[in-house]
Amino acid sequence: MPTDWSPPEGSWASSAARRKNMQAIRSRDTKPELLVRRLLHAQGLRYRVAAKPLPELRRTADIVFRPAKLAVFIDGCYWHGCPAHYVPPKTNSGYWSEKVLRNISRDRDTDRQLQAAGWTVLRFWEHESADDCALAIAAAVSRLRDLRN
Repeated sequence: MPTDWSPPEGSWASSAARRKNMQAIRSRDTKPELLVRRLLHAQGLRYRVAAKPLPELRRTADIVFRPAKLAVFIDGCYWHGCPAHYVPPKTNSGYWSEKVLRNISRDRDTDRQLQAAGWTVLRFWEHESADDCALAIAAAVSRLRDLRN
């Protein structure tokens, strides 16, 4: 890469290396999601992945059980401001701290909108046990299916 690289106008990237690193971060199919999905599938549960619970809402849940109206989110500790693990960045801290605050605000708004539409929302942190998450999700699916019948 040329040494005279500069970030595109309005870019969050402070360097070519930072830009490449940030572009490599996955927004879906993360390791915690894959672990939980594998466990749910092994229990015979079927679901949608990275789907919009509400078509008019421009937000996707990590795992969606449409008939049960259950939306599951597995939030990354950094991007969603985990109280136990979030560490403010040392570089460009103003931008990234604001970004995380906007993410948290959007998460709460998503929860409110889904609940107002009759959905159950479950949120887990990426550091939580995949087994515990899968058990809680399976229990919620079972309970919600029983309520519908």
